[in-house]
Formats: sequence, structure tokens, C-alpha cells
Amino acid sequence: MLKIKGNYIYENEQPFFWLGDTAWLLFEKLTLEEAYQYLENRKKLGFNVIQCVLVHTYKDGYSCAGKSPLKPEYWEEVKQVVSYAKELGLWMGILPAWGAMVKQDILNEQNIQSYASFLIKTFKEFDNIIWILGGDIRGDEYYGLYDTFGKLLKLGNPERLITFHPFGRTGSYQWFKDCSWLDFHMFQSGHRRYDQVQMNAWDDKVSKEDVFGEDNYKYVIKNKRVKPFKPCLDGEPSYEGILQGLHDNTQPYWQAKDVRRYAYWSVLEGACGFTYGNNAIMQFYRKGDSASYGVREEWKEALHMSGSQQMQYLKQLMESFDFTTGAARPDLVMDPKAKYEHISVFVGNSFILCYSYLGKAFSLNLQEFNGKYLCGYWMNPENGATTTIESFRIESQVEFHPLMRKEEENDWILVLTSMKEDM
Repeated sequence: MLKIKGNYIYENEQPFFWLGDTAWLLFEKLTLEEAYQYLENRKKLGFNVIQCVLVHTYKDGYSCAGKSPLKPEYWEEVKQVVSYAKELGLWMGILPAWGAMVKQDILNEQNIQSYASFLIKTFKEFDNIIWILGGDIRGDEYYGLYDTFGKLLKLGNPERLITFHPFGRTGSYQWFKDCSWLDFHMFQSGHRRYDQVQMNAWDDKVSKEDVFGEDNYKYVIKNKRVKPFKPCLDGEPSYEGILQGLHDNTQPYWQAKDVRRYAYWSVLEGACGFTYGNNAIMQFYRKGDSASYGVREEWKEALHMSGSQQMQYLKQLMESFDFTTGAARPDLVMDPKAKYEHISVFVGNSFILCYSYLGKAFSLNLQEFNGKYLCGYWMNPENGATTTIESFRIESQVEFHPLMRKEEENDWILVLTSMKEDM
């Protein structure tokens, strides 16, 4: 089982690095054969958590794809998919109902207890489930309902982790920090550029909360200040292949390089993992479907898009060290810059990890390591390839020059290890 220890999640006493994929409509739209195909692909790419929804859309008793959650056969299919995931060693991060179901009063205070009881009974045999409440919704608008829901699920399955998927540009720590049923926090950094804070769209909310644009690592910083502390991760950053800002078809699309930036920025700030998303896959789009957010690819084609292939290198990097000993060290960056020039630094026992999105030279103040020797390598986040750095003796400030890959995509990870007094 999974459990929380300190800043991170553990599985059977071993650190568990959450690498999630967004598959919201998995249960509603895929056949059993398609579901296995999808899960097998994600397993091969290193994903270990699949985020999906039991009831995302509902009208006249049916979902968007004509399945009915009122019929027993729907739930038998759901359990079969969860069984497939267990067979493959995958965890299912399951939302019982999307936030729209609450806004439409389909899920409410009157039926929440019976639905919780149904879920506990239906999934009692599975030990690969993480409950994710919410679903793109603010917790303060329906606090009582979700607090009750969380308490009921925790009482029925005390060993299962529970979190909350919030509205865009917010985090669960804003509303549920004192709730014992919530084990770790999730924030949604969202799909907007720095200049798209307010767009007069349906998902604009007037609030006093800090909005950080593309600086998703700042949500991790904000989470650290919340007491009692609980681990956190970005549960919905900008998806690969989705419109920047979501609503205007004249806007450009988020690409793999943007997804990498969100991933490395948040994880090297201390997040306990990261959830990737793809526009076509999250809605399992096929030609002829109602298309959302400018989707261009069919979901089977999107399985092979570059961003999803590249997430495994982040996971492999973090698992190559005891990342639970690490902490963000922005104080080591000399002359820190904002926005795309931000340099992430994460320091643990015998390792230093740095991420440069633009691939520009940067300097670190390593005075605390004076006299030690370091060696390491540059890692290309597109393919995991490494280039060795010759060992050197630290003398206070050290300047690093990332390699040149290509001007439009030149992000790099600097990995420094072997801190010894002499060689």
C-alpha cells in the first residue's frame, strides 16, 4: 500500500515517485480492449498512476459515450479495467464524480453517503486505488459535501490515500489543510500563459489568491508554507497538444518542451511527483467526436507524442538518487532570474540537480562545499542521453555552461555527484 512519510509518498517502505497520466474519460469512452492497450502503453513509458473519472458526464442516465452508470454492467467494466491496471502494476487515481456533477446537483448532500457506501463496497477487493475528490472545482464552494465525502471514504478504506483535484490555478491546501482525510495536496497550475491571467472566460474566477502564470513551482512553495505540511504535486499542468488558454483557436498549442518545464520546475522545487496530460488522451478523442480545446490528434496517435515519451527520464533520474533526502535550494543560484530564465536547484545527500529551460549559462554559490570534488553529467530531457562532466574541485562560485542542442529547445539538467574531500 501507499503511505505518506514526511515530504513524499512511499510504497512498501520504498520511496514512490508519482508519475501520473491524465485519462479522465477512460471508463466512459474506451472498450475493455482499448483500455488494456492504453494501460499497457503507459506502463511501458514509466507511468505509475492513471487519473480517471467514474462519472464525468451524465445526462438522462447516460455518459457522453452512451454508457450508463445506472447499470451493473458499467461497473463490471470499470472493475475489469482496475484489474488490468493492477495486473500491470499501475495505481488508479480515481475521481468518483467530476465537479460538474456537484454543480448540477446530481451528486449532493442527500446522496453522498449512499454513493460513498457504494464505492467502498464496489472496490473493496482492489488495493491499487487512490481516491481523488473534486474535479476542476473550488473546494470552498462545496466544502461541506467534500469534507463529508472524504471522511466517509477514509472511514470505509482507511488505508487508501485521498487527495483533491481543484479548480485551475488553485490548490487543495487552500481549503482542506486541516482535514485528516486528505493525505496529500494537489494543485492545478492550468493551461494559461503569463499574459493570460484574465480572459473573461467561464473558468475565470475573481479571487484573492495568488496566480502564478506558468511558474507552477510557486504553488509548491506556497504549499510548503501551509501547516500541517503535506506533500503536493501538480495534478493538471498545461497539456501537450492543447490550446494555450484553452478557449481561442487562434492561439498556439502547448508542446512537449512546455510539459518538461512544468515537470522539472515543480519536482525540483520539492513536489512528490508530477502528472502529465495530453489533450487527445484526456478526452480519448476519435474523429467524429465532439472536439474540445482544439484537439487535433486521435487518442491512439497521441499515445506516441513526444512529451509522454519523455516523462520517463524525469522518473528515472529521480529514482537514481534517494530523492527523499533532497530539498529545493534556490539560494544557491547567483543572480536569479524570473520566468523562463528561472534555474531550479535540488540538493540531496551527495547530489545536486539543476534545470535550465533556456540552456543559458548560470552560476551557483557552492561555498558550503568548498574543497570537495564533483563530477557528473548533462542530461538531455528529450531522450535521457548524458554527456559526462570532468571532475572539478569546488571553489565557491562555479559557472556552468549548458550544451547547445537546438535554439528553440535547449533545456538541460545538470547532475552533480560524488562530493568528496579528495579524489
